[in-house]
Amino acid sequence: MLRKIAKARVWVAAAAALTILFAFPAQAAAMHIMEGMLPTKWCIFWAALYIPFFARGIYVISKKCAGDGHMKLLLAMSAAYCFILSALKLPSVTGSSSHPTGTGLGAVLFGPSAMSVLGLIVLAFQALLLAHGGLSTLGANAISMAVVGPFAGYGVYLLLGRMNVKKSICVFAAAFTADLVTYVVTSFQLGLAFQTAEMGLAATTVKFLGVFAVTQIPLAIAEGLLTVVIFNTLKLLSPAERSLA
Repeated sequence: MLRKIAKARVWVAAAAALTILFAFPAQAAAMHIMEGMLPTKWCIFWAALYIPFFARGIYVISKKCAGDGHMKLLLAMSAAYCFILSALKLPSVTGSSSHPTGTGLGAVLFGPSAMSVLGLIVLAFQALLLAHGGLSTLGANAISMAVVGPFAGYGVYLLLGRMNVKKSICVFAAAFTADLVTYVVTSFQLGLAFQTAEMGLAATTVKFLGVFAVTQIPLAIAEGLLTVVIFNTLKLLSPAERSLA
């Protein structure tokens, strides 16, 4: 037991060190699509598309957490982890900024549907308190960060797990994929809204991808490593590792 506690302290220290690496403020616009940037029709479209995922997420969370205080605590921790990481902005050489998403951990612990709800809460708080993103673009941002990213990350996690890949590698791949896919979807959403006759959807999407890619790839790697540290810490401290199997 003492050995487990000692190992947990090492993991916590490593997690704190990696978190500090993220914590450099940036005077640039966040990756979330900001208020007023999308035409009204696209705001409505993405919000309508998101609603079924939100409803499914509420059902999954209520079922998994019913009468289980330990699971509720893990759920709250997953939301806090997502909020802190996705609120940190790092400047890009392209003049924009990028940030981790933090959705991979929750997707691994609870499944991607739960992140559809947690992600919306995180995005709403950031829009209201930090001016990241916006309320009119909440549906679009939720689709990219709270739906497609977590589902992609969880899919990779399951695939590698079935191939008997080491658990830590599965967790890393899930967080890495969820992070990068979020940016790919955001670029697609912007490309869809701002394509022109001269530049079609593909060209416009690639243009937006180029704005984020330079910074986001190393960020996704760092987020993957941090998520592994947090996951292993939770596994060591969990009284019953039923949710981390």
